[in-house]
Amino acid sequence: MKLIIQMPCYNEAETLATALNHLPRHIDGIDTIEYLIINDGSKDNTVEVAKQWGVNYIVNFRSNRGLAKGFMAGLDACLRNGADIIVNTDADDQYCGDDIETIVKPILEGRTDIVIGARPIDDTVDFSPLKKKLQHLGSWVVQKVSKTDIPDAPSGFRAISREAAMSLNVTNEYTYTLETIIQAGRNRIPMMSVPIRTNRELRPSRLFRSMFGYIKRSASTIVRSYVMYKPMAFFTLLGTFPFTVGFALGLRFLYFMYQGNASGHVQSLILASTLLMLGFMVWVTGIQADTIAASRKILEDVQNHVRRLDYDNAAARLLARRGDSSMVDNRAEKGFEAAEK
Repeated sequence: MKLIIQMPCYNEAETLATALNHLPRHIDGIDTIEYLIINDGSKDNTVEVAKQWGVNYIVNFRSNRGLAKGFMAGLDACLRNGADIIVNTDADDQYCGDDIETIVKPILEGRTDIVIGARPIDDTVDFSPLKKKLQHLGSWVVQKVSKTDIPDAPSGFRAISREAAMSLNVTNEYTYTLETIIQAGRNRIPMMSVPIRTNRELRPSRLFRSMFGYIKRSASTIVRSYVMYKPMAFFTLLGTFPFTVGFALGLRFLYFMYQGNASGHVQSLILASTLLMLGFMVWVTGIQADTIAASRKILEDVQNHVRRLDYDNAAARLLARRGDSSMVDNRAEKGFEAAEK
């Protein structure tokens, strides 16, 4: 069983060594622990610090591409290097490294495929009262949209099994935290949360420059993800309001027409017709979006199949170069079984 711990990094030279020093070197049930950083176009000596410390793998971006792109690039590198479990944590040492054993344990026991670390938000002194309320509100919205019970949706401290990592996609350029939970919940990937501890901040968060910007981007991510995975429900609800108002205005016009006073209410008829057509068009858009979503699901299944072949064969070749024949046979067998399916 191989665990790779990944850290997205952007100008983290001052905090990276501290965060790396807190990572575990041994976990019961894990045979190998390796470390990977995603250098997201850093301008300082982040890479040099990582090399000096002894990080196993470095994914390099020439320019800053954002947290979401870095997260997915890290998953890709981890899978290609044979990870059975991937842990994502922050390079600013926000999360307690000792809790990595806590979040990988449910996966080792076969109880789930994704574990999200739930921070003690109300007891975190570095969070302002407003940020605490927004964290709870955002997590509640994600719970409703994803039909999960994850209490700390924005938490980036999470463990992911190899199986689940092959199924994840991130389409927005802002962050992976909310979208992956909604995606996993809607695709019924087993997921759970465990309480974790946090360390004091070593630097301010770089994810957002203002609270308004954070709210706007998070809301956009939630709505966009919901539209992707439940388009029919979204557009049906969206189209119901104008259609209902238009229908009510139409009945009102018919009432006045029955009373012989329709000539003074032509504007109501025009507005009713407009709203009825608008509601109907939104419903038709929902049908089209639902068809696209079904096609996307088929493409995701094809992508998962290709990923399985690609990553398992890449891992088998890696192990072959290292001379571990028993693991090579196991990886090759997995790839063969995936091809048969």
